[in-house]
Amino acid sequence: MFWARYTFAHEDGPGADRLGDLEEMLGDDLDDEEDQNADDTALDVEFDVGGGYRILLTVDSQVDSYSLGIAVPDSADTAELGWDDLAHWHPYALRWFELDLICRAVAALDPQLPHPGAPLALLCRFAAVFEDDDVDGAAAAVDAAYASLRPQQWDGYWPCGTDWLERADFRGQNVVWQRDQAGNLRARQERDHEADFYSTRVEPAAGTDHFPHTRLQALLSAAATTLTVGAA
Repeated sequence: MFWARYTFAHEDGPGADRLGDLEEMLGDDLDDEEDQNADDTALDVEFDVGGGYRILLTVDSQVDSYSLGIAVPDSADTAELGWDDLAHWHPYALRWFELDLICRAVAALDPQLPHPGAPLALLCRFAAVFEDDDVDGAAAAVDAAYASLRPQQWDGYWPCGTDWLERADFRGQNVVWQRDQAGNLRARQERDHEADFYSTRVEPAAGTDHFPHTRLQALLSAAATTLTVGAA
């Protein structure tokens, strides 16, 4: 039930046609939640990449809201990378190679979080793929991540790599990535596209760039250092 909600399969997202008996259970679950009065139903999940840098995932499945942020050393503030919900979503914060690097660093620090596994299954919703990515390899990795969490002998609904790809594939959608003088990657979407690329990591209007480029670069650098040290 969690994965059906987390991937929006319960709202006619990819995989909805495979819900089977779970669809009715999800309907009952939503009715029960309407009777609850909990003020805060969110859960924070942290993934450490090294050097005090952490990816912070906030999960609130009761209101179908999920956000991704960066926690840095010596600061109580969290910088938001993106969010996903059913209203005004802007989830696409990471390139595939960045997500892969993050998950490998997490695995290097915690043997209980192998790659591909839980971190990739949870965080892949915040990454998209483009013409210069190994799309088949990315989809296979996401599929393996989901499969690694599937209970033995469970034959009901479970997310798969093609479900993720249906939402994350922006090949042919005229999304162009460019790196500025500071090394920051930004995207812009040109005309003649079918799917809108919702991200805060796009080329901003003057003075309105709120994407935490510096913190993301620092986190990716810390993750790369983790892997380098681990390989030494």
